[in-house]
Amino acid sequence: MTSPKTATRREQALAIQGLRAKYPLSKLLTYFGIPRSTFYERLKASQRIDKYRQVKQEIAKQFIRSKETYGYRRIWYCLMKQGFTYCQETVRRLMTSMGLKVTLYSSKSHYHSYRGHVGKTAPNYLHQQFNARKAYQVLHTDITQISISENVKGYLSPVIDEASGAVVAYATSTHPNMNLITTMLVSLFKKLPQGSSPIMHSDQGWQYQQWQYRGLLCQHGITQSMSRKGNCLDNSPVESFFNLLKRECLNRVKITSFQQFQNVIDQYIHWYNNIRISVNKKGMTPNEYIRYHSNL
Repeated sequence: MTSPKTATRREQALAIQGLRAKYPLSKLLTYFGIPRSTFYERLKASQRIDKYRQVKQEIAKQFIRSKETYGYRRIWYCLMKQGFTYCQETVRRLMTSMGLKVTLYSSKSHYHSYRGHVGKTAPNYLHQQFNARKAYQVLHTDITQISISENVKGYLSPVIDEASGAVVAYATSTHPNMNLITTMLVSLFKKLPQGSSPIMHSDQGWQYQQWQYRGLLCQHGITQSMSRKGNCLDNSPVESFFNLLKRECLNRVKITSFQQFQNVIDQYIHWYNNIRISVNKKGMTPNEYIRYHSNL
C-alpha cells in the first residue's frame, strides 16, 4: 500500500479508489489521513482531462531527443514544427511543472598551442566581424584537448562554418601534431564547393604557422587569417562550439579510451549538424541552414 507520507494528492486518491474493493473506505481514509470530502475532491480532480496532455508528451519527447540540453526556447521551436501553437511562456511554465531543467557542466581546462613565432603568421582579416551569411565563405579552426587517462589525451581539430555553425570537417588524434591538421584539411578539401575561396581563421598556434599548413591553404584558394596573440574572442565561432561540445557532451560522460573518444565525437557532431537546432538560426540545424540559405 502506498505510504501516505510520500504519495501525491492524486496518487492518494487513486490508491484509495483502487483499494475500496478490499478495504472499507473509512479505514482507507484513516490510513491516508484525509477527510472524506477531500478524497472525493481529489478523485474528481484526478479524473479531469489535462488539456496540455499532448503537448506535455511532445515536450518530454523533444527534451529527451535533445539529450536534455534544450531550454524552453528551443523546445518551443520543436513544438512549432510539430504543429503546436503555444507561446514561449506557456512552454516555459509547462517545462517547469514537469521538472524539466537543463543541467550542464562547465570545464576550465584549455589547450594552448602558442609557442611564439616558429613560422609565419597571417593578418587578422576578420577583426571580430562575424557576419558571414553564406556557407563556406568564412571558416574557423582550432584544437581542443580532453584527458582520457593519466597518460593519454584526445585532441579534436574541427573546421566550423561561420554562417551556419556547421562542423564541415574534423579530425581526432592522441597528439596535436601536423598529422592531425593535415588530416583535418584533407577532409575539408573533399567538401569545399567548386569555385569557393573561403577565409580560414585560426589562432597563432604553432601548427598554423608551418609552411605545410600555409601551402595547403594556398593550393586550394583559401585565404589564411589569424587572431591577435592571446585573444580568444577573435575566434569566437570555434570557441563557442568547443564550449557547447564540452558542456553538452564531453563533461557529461566518462571517457576511458581513445576509441570511445572518437565514437563520442562522431556521434555528437552528427547530432550537432543534423538534429540540434539553434535559436539564432530560427530553429534550424546547421545543415538545414546550409541547404536553405546557401543553395548547397
